[in-house]
Amino acid sequence: MKTISSLILVFIGLGSSANTNIKYSTKEYVEEWKEVAISQMQSFGIPASITLAQAILESANGNSDLAIIANNHFGIKCNTWKGDTYYKNDDQANECFRKYNSAKESYDDHSQFLKNKTRYASLFNLEKTDYKAWAQGLKDAGYATNPNYPKLLIDLIERLNLYELDGSDNEPEIASITENPQKTHKVIMMANTHDVLNHKNKIKYIVAKKRGYLLSYFERIWSRTLGIV
Repeated sequence: MKTISSLILVFIGLGSSANTNIKYSTKEYVEEWKEVAISQMQSFGIPASITLAQAILESANGNSDLAIIANNHFGIKCNTWKGDTYYKNDDQANECFRKYNSAKESYDDHSQFLKNKTRYASLFNLEKTDYKAWAQGLKDAGYATNPNYPKLLIDLIERLNLYELDGSDNEPEIASITENPQKTHKVIMMANTHDVLNHKNKIKYIVAKKRGYLLSYFERIWSRTLGIV
């Protein structure tokens, strides 16, 4: 994996216009890849915050030569890799790194790399919200040689509030509350977590997928009648 000396660009002037290779600021990188990180979390159980923090650190926000030329955003070396390769100096001269057809392939391979390697197995016993334990566990399992690797990940996660992404597949979130034109009741809209169904009396209602919790027009009107809400 990358050494800290090759990653210092993450923290010093990545927004400078003097470097014509710069594609992303940290904020832009997070916006570009956060949904992919959440999707990987839902499929593999790796905290989205950890995935993004590693990508930011290992690829200098997607601006490193390894990321630009090889689409490798996680600094994963060849090992038993059978695909295309890219060689560059790292801990040693002219080391072999995996090369991908797209950055998305790099995210997919990163998740499979952690999931399929025995040395990372203990990480998947941790809570997805425990990003500090994940950060330390990655270092202990040998992902990076830098002794400050856990601190660097944790600092990124906390500075950028990436931990907020780790609950994205746990609880249904209320995205908006709007009044209908007749002002008789409110409509609760839930982001990506609900089905809108028709009751037998033709009243529509919403079923949240995550917890089976029912919010219907009828129930809300009835609750107001009883003075509950």
